[in-house]
Amino acid sequence: MKPIRTFIQQNGIRACIKIQKPIYDLTKGKLARSRFLSSLDIPHVGTSVKIVKETDNATFIAKFNEDGTYSKDDFKILTFTDLHMDEDYDLNDKTLQLMIDNIRAEKPDLVIFTGDCICGKFQQIDAVMFGRMMEEIGVYWAYVFGNHEARKEKEFFKYLIFKSLSDYPHCLSKFGKPFLYGFGNFLINIMDSESTLRKSLVLFDSGRDMTEPHITNDGVPFGPDDGYDYIKPSQISWYEGEMAALRTQFPEVVSMLYMHIPIPEYKEVFKPEKEEDGSYAPTGKAEVLYGVQYEGVGSSPYNSGLFEAMKRNGARAIFAGHDHVNDWAAKLEGIWLVYTQAGGYNCYGMGAYNDTFFWEEKDWLQGSTLTTLKEDGSITLEQKKNARFLK
Repeated sequence: MKPIRTFIQQNGIRACIKIQKPIYDLTKGKLARSRFLSSLDIPHVGTSVKIVKETDNATFIAKFNEDGTYSKDDFKILTFTDLHMDEDYDLNDKTLQLMIDNIRAEKPDLVIFTGDCICGKFQQIDAVMFGRMMEEIGVYWAYVFGNHEARKEKEFFKYLIFKSLSDYPHCLSKFGKPFLYGFGNFLINIMDSESTLRKSLVLFDSGRDMTEPHITNDGVPFGPDDGYDYIKPSQISWYEGEMAALRTQFPEVVSMLYMHIPIPEYKEVFKPEKEEDGSYAPTGKAEVLYGVQYEGVGSSPYNSGLFEAMKRNGARAIFAGHDHVNDWAAKLEGIWLVYTQAGGYNCYGMGAYNDTFFWEEKDWLQGSTLTTLKEDGSITLEQKKNARFLK
């Protein structure tokens, strides 16, 4: 029944979007204001990246020269999180246009969205339009869920959102193994040549709140109301198995992980008590690479051991969102813990949606995070804040 229901639902959504177009044009945007495909300036950026190979839960991609040979140029990944498209359509347009401006300016080889992006009343319609928008831009991209897109682990509408996004040719998201938690546990392997792997990107569905039967099955000493979700032991085992399989062909594989909810080790970087200026002081346990913490880390109270698995498997970095006004990166035990810059204006932040900070917009934190993978294996991180586009 799911394929039939999905087919009917998706075609109904496409028809709805098509009907809205002349109404939007006739009313000069006053009606069908949610139709952001008509209200945004969407450029075609294009890409020199191609898909080399695919499996059921992984895509192998590479950057190519014009003559068809593998490119050794820098590989740029632009990461967005917490766009929080919601009920204020003017703020949605602002959020999406600045996201597009970031892509236009940086010309990334890959764009990754780490959740809490499509959150409004008409998610199914927004998902189709979001995918079409990214397809017009013409870069490869991937999406994983946050804690706001869906209420249940594997409900139909969560499936429909993910299916509507992953149906687009430039979307690299995959549902992943059916026995794993949620939808969207998959890999993107970036190749330098047929025999050389530059980096393996591992993306997870990090859930919402802790739920049964996982609490009982995993022996979690907390209840459903005690905090945010955690990466499940089965997801960790899957990650370690995928790394082991890759090492048989690429012995020096280095992974980078992407998800929405930060892992508990993020709490090791800054002290839990807030300073007088509203920030938090470093603990001294980690090297702070940049940025400041302005709110407590919203991780799960339960540590399921992902960080230890990362150390065992030569991981270099982990990227999360969720905490909108934390914009730091730090090195803990050799691994980078990175907060992607939150991008939304329809959610709490440093402006009027926060009861602590009322900064001028030129100082707000919204933006994106640029990760550059060098040919020599090194990596650079850069904050790309939306304030640079203010007029």
